[in-house]
Amino acid sequence: MLQSFWDAPRRGRLALDSRASTRPLFSGSAQIAPVRVVTYNIHKCIGVDGRYDPSRIATVLREIDAAIACLQEVGARRGIGRHPDQWAYLEEATGCRVILGAGLRERRRRFGNAILTRFPILAARSIDLTVTGCEPRGAIDADLSVGDRMLRVIATHFGLRAAERRLQANRLMTLLGETSTAGGREADAVLLMGDLNEWRGRSGAIRAFDRRLGPSAAERTFPSWMPVLALDRIYADGPAILYDVSVYRSPLARIASDHLPLVGTLLWDGHGLWRRDSPRVPRPRRRHAQLPARRSF
Repeated sequence: MLQSFWDAPRRGRLALDSRASTRPLFSGSAQIAPVRVVTYNIHKCIGVDGRYDPSRIATVLREIDAAIACLQEVGARRGIGRHPDQWAYLEEATGCRVILGAGLRERRRRFGNAILTRFPILAARSIDLTVTGCEPRGAIDADLSVGDRMLRVIATHFGLRAAERRLQANRLMTLLGETSTAGGREADAVLLMGDLNEWRGRSGAIRAFDRRLGPSAAERTFPSWMPVLALDRIYADGPAILYDVSVYRSPLARIASDHLPLVGTLLWDGHGLWRRDSPRVPRPRRRHAQLPARRSF
């Protein structure tokens, strides 16, 4: 089981939590209700006004009300009396189970990825995506029980350099070709979400994922006060397809972080179990405006 990269001796946050929501997930063995998902870079809970306020992030997450949330830049701040452990606070504030992931380390702070979910967690693994000479990066690879199916969820945060992102994308492509480890069972579908930091449109890492998983919706999420860059992405593969991908633009979301949340709905098509050699489910293509040639922020 995966635990915090610096806090392994503490409580096991992968254990099922009695506080978690118990909403009905499916009716019958073949039909599963749509699953609302979100990816959100919370910027260590520091808003665009410079305030450290985890409660604003928690409020945004409760407003979105997603069953699976992949978060980036979740952290712990020593010497801060109010909610210093953001993983613990967001777990309690949302009523979800939390999976912690490794990430960056600073002198007084540590932060990385997290998955918040209402679904039972079957297994989870920490993936090291660090490239030599660059900041430490990682991903969480988790198996969730959704009704009578297993959903593999990968949450990640890529680096700032183009060559670094290509290597990280190739690592995840290799990972997707491997069977998950929840009792040796192969996942019925895959969901990949995160801040890919790819500001050059559909080049680089985006191209690798588009070829394997199908084109993602390039919705602009950064910066939150005037979004021009599609840094955050959601992909799905298998019988589960994405529907209604959009940016959450509430007034609070515009100031709570420098990214806006990217929200989507996962639909199960019921055409049987997914296999890696099965034809990819066709996805509708969207037209999007050309992104700026340079990142000027």
